[in-house]
Amino acid sequence: MQNWKMIAASSALLGLMAGAIATGRGEKPESTGALAGTPPMGWNSYDAYGTTIDEAQFRANANWFAAHLKPFGWQYLVIDAEWYVSDPIPAGNSKTSHYSLDEFGRYTPATGRFPSAAGGADFKPLADYVHSLGLKFGIHMIRGIPRQAVEKNLPIAGTKFHAAEAADTSDTCPWNYDNYGLANTPAGQAYYDSVAQLYASWGVDLIKADCISSHPYKGGEIRMLSGAVRATGRPIVLSLSPGPAPIEKAEELARYAQMWRISDDIWDLWHSTAAYPQGLGDQFVNAARWAQYSGPGHWPDADMLPLGALRPAPGWGEPRQTRLTHNEQRTMLTLWCIFRSPLMIGGELPAEDAWTTSLLSNPEVIAVDQASEESHPVLTANQTVIWLSKATSRPGFYMAVFNLAPDAERIHYGWKELELPAGGYRVRDLWERKDIGQAQALDLQLPPHASALYALTAR
Repeated sequence: MQNWKMIAASSALLGLMAGAIATGRGEKPESTGALAGTPPMGWNSYDAYGTTIDEAQFRANANWFAAHLKPFGWQYLVIDAEWYVSDPIPAGNSKTSHYSLDEFGRYTPATGRFPSAAGGADFKPLADYVHSLGLKFGIHMIRGIPRQAVEKNLPIAGTKFHAAEAADTSDTCPWNYDNYGLANTPAGQAYYDSVAQLYASWGVDLIKADCISSHPYKGGEIRMLSGAVRATGRPIVLSLSPGPAPIEKAEELARYAQMWRISDDIWDLWHSTAAYPQGLGDQFVNAARWAQYSGPGHWPDADMLPLGALRPAPGWGEPRQTRLTHNEQRTMLTLWCIFRSPLMIGGELPAEDAWTTSLLSNPEVIAVDQASEESHPVLTANQTVIWLSKATSRPGFYMAVFNLAPDAERIHYGWKELELPAGGYRVRDLWERKDIGQAQALDLQLPPHASALYALTAR
């Protein structure tokens, strides 16, 4: 039940976020521009397949994506970890994996899983297929250089260097066995240059670089990889994982990447547990801390959306539909959109039900993520959180209202309490896609863990 008495908006809040994305010298980040001018939207294979996805599964998801999501602005299809392992296990990170590498120590797709990669074609045929659908193709990588390349001391393409000169064998990812770190030397840069050139030749449009932005933060490798990607001349979005990225590095992250994770992995539960260090309800604090750093070309990333059919097993539970309630699923999308996070779906798309499809194909909700600015929380009191942003594709503002409590809550606030002066506004419910009419105060009741999302327009 919703009972609105007054809602208005003021241009006074437009200056609240001034200077939030400065790089420290008054200049714009190098990534600002056409590349990731709005938060990237797409699908990532990990929540559905772990590290086991094959070509047939990927094409099935791509076809569903093109038919059901492309019309609403979704673009990217991303193959996550260990596509170069011929004998993957869902959880990944095995110490006994068998790898596919080229003669220059660069990972190539395992042809038993991706048949179109045979004969040295690698991922170009699959990227070409994605491009033929009018979509963009992305892949995952672990920072560093393959241990196997170092053991064989393979040459680095186009250079006099060899793998052993590029590697820092004292540096390994704490949770992945595949690689050594790269030394911050000409040989290390040459290796990243060779990898980026290879990926660009395949037609890659997004690289998700993992074990680089936390656990621990690897600033040197971020700068080297970013430089290598830019040097290809291809507009490739660089996404950094995992989280939480250190907020004191926000300006550096905005300079060298288009996306970076702000938390540990998000799965389908409300609060963190010993097995799951980050839940949906825990993400509100992270979003509030990072909101000021969002802007064209640089987007703090709240992680993938564990919605619909989740399939990785063993590792993160048995195959299942998301454990989030319908209210919690809407709350997740509402927070991600008002925060302006990149949107990366995690579920198995051909198995999605009508409810999940409706969540992902509401153009009025998507517009909050793609066409707003100056998003920030205006109130956090008890178990109520309220965010406001300015709409850029229509007059007025967007307002998101959240009930974080385990019980239903009546929410009532006057205008001054929400940093806004009195005035008359027309109110539209974006989830229900219907006009509410004039209102004089925020007065509504929300079920447990539920939310509401509104557009406010001056009458």
